[in-house]
Amino acid sequence: MARNLKLLLTENVEALGIVGDVVNVRTGYARNYLLPRNLATEPSEDRIKALAVKRAEAERMLAEQRKLREALSEKLVGVEVHLTRSCNDQGILYAAVTQHEIADALVAIGHAVKPRDVRLSQVIKRVDTYDIHIKLDSDLDATIKLWVVADRKLEFSRGGDSHDDAVAAAVEPAVGEKVEAIGEARPEGKARSADRKPDRKSDSPGELAAGESKPEVARKAEKKEKKAPKDRTAEGKSTEKSSEKGSDKGGSKWSRPSEQSFDFGLRPAREKGDRRR
Repeated sequence: MARNLKLLLTENVEALGIVGDVVNVRTGYARNYLLPRNLATEPSEDRIKALAVKRAEAERMLAEQRKLREALSEKLVGVEVHLTRSCNDQGILYAAVTQHEIADALVAIGHAVKPRDVRLSQVIKRVDTYDIHIKLDSDLDATIKLWVVADRKLEFSRGGDSHDDAVAAAVEPAVGEKVEAIGEARPEGKARSADRKPDRKSDSPGELAAGESKPEVARKAEKKEKKAPKDRTAEGKSTEKSSEKGSDKGGSKWSRPSEQSFDFGLRPAREKGDRRR
């Protein structure tokens, strides 16, 4: 089966031809689009002659469209379009600007531009100015300027550095005063901590700590003496118990076990002449 077919156009088909043109198209394009919509048929001399009048009218309409497009391309020179869109504080739009929106804005100011004529070279998602290419025909084009404006006053601005510098200049003197006050207070604090260290721990047991009297020290010494014998007796008892347990178990944990005869349920070896049934 042939991949291409020759067909006679009975209607104007965009990007293909006008009425009366004999075109070479793919089989699938002809079978699925042109033939079911009666836009083309098999070419013949009689059919070409029958479409001659219709073809002349189509050529006249194309000439008029060409004049309109030439005039439109001249009008679009220097045209500016303003679009107001929602955005965040950084000027980034919540939704990108599309070809349909630009075409609708041009139609609103009196320029009949179709969405397919608008050619975007980048995604428009920021508050800024853009140069938009308008392609009216293979050899007719124009460039317009698009202004994307925020729907509210943005908080950030290019002159915000001066405000930050002013704030920093107002804060620096107060911070300097605090640092000087802290620096002056540090030596006194160190001296006080040095004076308090000897009071916390006494160098010898005989010395008294700050705020304690002699009777209190004597009482503490008596309590320590009473506790000492109890601790010693408890240690002796624990050692005796451990030695008794070791002797009961037959030595240390890693000592060899005593020689014993272990019976694993095995049958004794047969002697000569022994018969078992």
